[in-house]
Amino acid sequence: MPKPVVVTLGVDTHKDTHVAVALDQLGRRLGIASFPTSDAHHQRLWDWATEFGVIEQAGVEGTGSFGYRLAQYLTGRGIAVFEVNRPNRTARRRRGKSDPVDAENAARAVLAGDATATPKSRTGPAGQLRALLVARRSALKSRTQAELQLRSLILELDDTTRAQLDHRRVADLAAACAALTRTDGTNLALAALARRWQHLHTEVRENDVHIERLVRQTAPALLKRPGIGPVCAAQLLATAGDNPDRLTGEAAFAALCGVSPVEHSSGKTQRHRLNRGGDRIANSALWTIANNRLIHDPRTREYAARRTASGSSRKEILRLLKRYIARQVFTEIRRALTPPDAGQRNP
Repeated sequence: MPKPVVVTLGVDTHKDTHVAVALDQLGRRLGIASFPTSDAHHQRLWDWATEFGVIEQAGVEGTGSFGYRLAQYLTGRGIAVFEVNRPNRTARRRRGKSDPVDAENAARAVLAGDATATPKSRTGPAGQLRALLVARRSALKSRTQAELQLRSLILELDDTTRAQLDHRRVADLAAACAALTRTDGTNLALAALARRWQHLHTEVRENDVHIERLVRQTAPALLKRPGIGPVCAAQLLATAGDNPDRLTGEAAFAALCGVSPVEHSSGKTQRHRLNRGGDRIANSALWTIANNRLIHDPRTREYAARRTASGSSRKEILRLLKRYIARQVFTEIRRALTPPDAGQRNP
């Protein structure tokens, strides 16, 4: 009997439709099709692809956004799914841009071994923390905008009222503005903005309570490390995802957070430069932890004093500390997010 055809699937994902291309093990195109993005149509995509042979691997664009549900479906089917980045601009100029072309490029990236990243899972506590952090960032941004608008409108008030409201802490300012009773347009606007700020402030505080509770349930040891608060811990857990085993080690986690040094050598010059890639929000969380340790942790302050004496700047010290913290917390994160029986399933 002839051997079954081994199929590699490539999918270009969008909000409303996914375009899929199937290749055989020699890279020959077997078919192209488009499917709606609902969960019910993932089965149709599967049935279409399996008509060509046995699916062993798939390259999916946008596994963190439009392709997330499809990537989880294929993973549940036992398929090795890889995250595929969009082609570089040189390739796009040479070959053009279309959904079928992008889907085929995704499949060929997997066949060539260029796509090796396993998609992040968001089915557990890390996924819940990610959702809470998304809502928190949105509320913080809107709260800051409301405060700036409040302080801007105060400048239009008469001197007496302005003197009563100006230079207050934002919470006191919002309370005073919310209590304004005059019905002219400026006062009505101030009262509305103040009530909005108070609502958003309450939303952020409630969100923080949920985040802290979930972090303490998931990774209590992380909060025992100096300088790590619930929000920073939540961000690092969300960045790692609910399948941290996809990361090969602490160096991979550091690269994911954008704190690993990048080779930048040429000719006789051997040097490294700052990594400007990775998850910038996780990078910011590591900066916050490092800065807190520089202020409050005696051991970190002693280390910083030694580095300063040897000629290092504060920026360089923070960069070194972020790399060290990423190494330190990765073990805690992997232990917290790895199921207890994972070692038994994968000896």
